[in-house]
Amino acid sequence: MDKNWFHLKGFRPVILLLSVLSLLQGLSIVAQALLLAHAIALLFEGNPIHLAYRFLALFVLVFGARHGFVWLQRKIAGRFAEATALSTRQKLLERLFENGPVFAAKTGSGKLVTLAMEGVDRFRTYLELSIPRMLDMVVVTFIILAYVYKLDVLSGVILTAAMPVLIGFFILLGMAARKQADKQWQSYRILSQHFVESLRGLETLRFLGRSRAHGKTVEGVADHYRAATMRTLRVAFLSSLSLDIFSMLSIAFVAVNLGLRLIDGGVGYEVALAVLLLAPEYFLPVRMLGTDYHASLDGKEAWETIRTVHSEQRLPEKRALELSGPSLKVSNLSSCTMDLSHIQVIGEDGKQRLKDIHVRVEPHQKRIGIVGASGAGKSTLLDVLGGFMELDAGEVRVSGQRIDEATQTQWQQQIALIPQHPYVFSLSLMDNIRFYEPESTQAEVEQAVDAVGLRELVDSLPLGILEKIGEGGRPLSGGQSQRIALARSFLGKRPIMLLDEPTAHLDIETEWELKQTIRSIWQDKRVFLATHRLHWMKDMDCIWVMHEGQLAETGTHEELLARKGVYYELLVASRGGGSHAGYESHE
Repeated sequence: MDKNWFHLKGFRPVILLLSVLSLLQGLSIVAQALLLAHAIALLFEGNPIHLAYRFLALFVLVFGARHGFVWLQRKIAGRFAEATALSTRQKLLERLFENGPVFAAKTGSGKLVTLAMEGVDRFRTYLELSIPRMLDMVVVTFIILAYVYKLDVLSGVILTAAMPVLIGFFILLGMAARKQADKQWQSYRILSQHFVESLRGLETLRFLGRSRAHGKTVEGVADHYRAATMRTLRVAFLSSLSLDIFSMLSIAFVAVNLGLRLIDGGVGYEVALAVLLLAPEYFLPVRMLGTDYHASLDGKEAWETIRTVHSEQRLPEKRALELSGPSLKVSNLSSCTMDLSHIQVIGEDGKQRLKDIHVRVEPHQKRIGIVGASGAGKSTLLDVLGGFMELDAGEVRVSGQRIDEATQTQWQQQIALIPQHPYVFSLSLMDNIRFYEPESTQAEVEQAVDAVGLRELVDSLPLGILEKIGEGGRPLSGGQSQRIALARSFLGKRPIMLLDEPTAHLDIETEWELKQTIRSIWQDKRVFLATHRLHWMKDMDCIWVMHEGQLAETGTHEELLARKGVYYELLVASRGGGSHAGYESHE
């Protein structure tokens, strides 16, 4: 029995109830074998058939009761598995939100989607099948074996000797099956990740004329998963066949022994028949466990992955710190001092993504631009500011208070993140805007719509702000998605805004319109803007110039131009060779 089951909510009363049902099931199996053996023995001895009617009627009654207990067992286990799966999915989604976008990017969104959808469903199947089978193997098997010993000691010895060998086969074949299931689950996650990323890049692939060629890659990944599935099924079928063959040989050995002793008069006919009827039932629980083990093994692997995600950032300790540690007490976050001291971040490949970042944000610096070439560390630094990136060295302080595990959640509740590609949920427009403030009224949502320039879109929708958007609903343009993200920030009234390339994928006209909107809503906020569009920098109070993971320069637009360093070179390069050169000059 998996010890991790006991950590599941409500598991102890459920397992107690299932154990009682297993006990009743075991007793009913013994009773039906004895009743049927007695009825057949009466007929075999030449007694009138009506003498056997009562025992046959009781046999039918006990047989029905036995299957009633099995039905109840499955019903209770199914309800518990369903409730646990729903709770697990909810906790998993909460943990993914808490771990932030960096964790999602590192793990792979396709893998996480598969885990939250398919993985949790398979975990439910694993619980539904494994818990009753495990109890039956212990309780039912023990009851049957005990009664066989009472009827015939020698048959009990034979069954006792056969069971460890059968379990040994089960363990060996189970280890082989688990190895194949690990490979299959990994292949499935790779396939799902590849599928999600292919969907995201399908438009680009089609534009470049590579969609058909990429189809062969998808086919190859699918073939790899199919081969892994077939290997797992092959092991599962062979192991089930081996268990069936060995159990049948053991039953045959018991039958031969009883037959020889029956001829010699060493055992009575009724006793021999009862033992022979109980022998297959004795091996049935372990055989069923073996069959269901293979059917639910991928669910067990999915659960282990879910537990890994749950323990990713040691959140139980983090919650304990939040309860016992200091709270974040800053009166005005939009105009407080912030200190980044000797920040270092090392990627999974061992390469330093940020190197000794040391900078201070003064109270009057409301708008901070973060610029640099691709891969310079802009987005990583933004993740550090948002508390989404685990630091390898250094610390972040706000008005002298350190942002750590005790204060990280409170800090993040003050931040509105606007990524390059904001996620639009498959909900109404109003619910999407109310992401940070789900209790906001419709009037407040309408005010946010007007503030960010979404009124034209709302007026064009049949249901207005109640129109369903996102996947399965009305599709939106990139600019409209960005405005929804801005409306969330406006409605949430969070004092800190983090913008990560908010206009990188927009055309010039849409970017110019969106820029005016962003300017209008950041007046009372502290804004950190990471972008390679340098025309924003004239609006910044301070500019941080990143170069190969290091903070190369800081200063205003005019100061950095006069210095003619890295920022100056970036500006010259952007004006000299891009489609936005004229736009840069105009700004």
